[in-house]
Amino acid sequence: MFALAELDSELTDRVILLTDTKDGQPLPASEGSYDGPRLFCFTSALDFNPSHFILSHAARLVLGRETPMILSIKISSAKLAAIFMITASASAWAADSNVNVLYAGSLVNLMERSAGPAFEQKSGDRFQGYAGGSNKVANEIKGKLRRGDVFVSANPKVDDQLIGLANGDWVRWYITFAESPLVIGYNPSSRFVNDLKNKPWYEVLAEPGLKLGRTDPKLDPKGALTVELLKSAETSYSKPGLSQQIIGAPDNPAQVLPEETLVGRLQSGQLDVGFFYSTETSDAKIPAITLPDDIAPKAHYTVTILRDAPNPAGAERFVSFLLDSQGRDLLKQHGLELLKPNLSGDANAVPAAVRSLVYPAQ
Repeated sequence: MFALAELDSELTDRVILLTDTKDGQPLPASEGSYDGPRLFCFTSALDFNPSHFILSHAARLVLGRETPMILSIKISSAKLAAIFMITASASAWAADSNVNVLYAGSLVNLMERSAGPAFEQKSGDRFQGYAGGSNKVANEIKGKLRRGDVFVSANPKVDDQLIGLANGDWVRWYITFAESPLVIGYNPSSRFVNDLKNKPWYEVLAEPGLKLGRTDPKLDPKGALTVELLKSAETSYSKPGLSQQIIGAPDNPAQVLPEETLVGRLQSGQLDVGFFYSTETSDAKIPAITLPDDIAPKAHYTVTILRDAPNPAGAERFVSFLLDSQGRDLLKQHGLELLKPNLSGDANAVPAAVRSLVYPAQ
């Protein structure tokens, strides 16, 4: 469905659309007996596609699918042109007000429930988030499959893969602002809970029948850190072959899941345990086993404004919000450990408002 604003108040005070197709197919006869174009009333004027609008000297106005009211009307070419202009302006306004933030899937609760809504309230911009494994999102950016204004990663190495002409020059700078250690979260109803509380974690994870979930080390820093953790544990606990015993191959399909689904799988009982960042278990109230500092790797979160951001001004406002006092308070509330903002890359390319939050004395 597509919509536009009708200018003639004598005709109707509602939004109407003239169309003879729906979802790429001819409009069903059940939605009007007239074989030609029809006008439909809608309430939004932001999603109109002119290619689906057909000029007609007469059409039927259907005010609802269940209780149609039929009118005979005429629309002049001049009025139609004016309608197109208003619709285009409305669509442009909607696009300009959106700030598209591509972020690490481990931050979904922070972004969608706290930072996004708070940013909207403060700035008047519209927050649009997309969550996924950091490497996966970076690959989509590089392959021009995903366009955004801001990129929030869980690993600085991912940003480095987007720097330079050979990598598309998508990132010229990034700021590291928080960290979160890897932990083992578990379902409190799992039959392995008692063992998890009384035995070494690495022994329990190797027990037959335990269902373990983790992310893909090729697509997500958390997956790579999980592999790194188990390799470190082999040395620390003098347990050669421990990694193979617990996870098998790094890309073991019986364990690897999309980052944005891992919490839900554990909470629903599909998994007994999973590898998470502490911010995830804190947010979701998942009981967790804290790992020793000498072997527990950490996510280091970064933020940047992407090259050719559709809304660079909005992107600057979002990054400033995230790094300023209100944003940092929200980070703490979601279990993240705050770091002094650290800038990497071309400092001259950083907007002045953002740079002032990294170097407040300058």
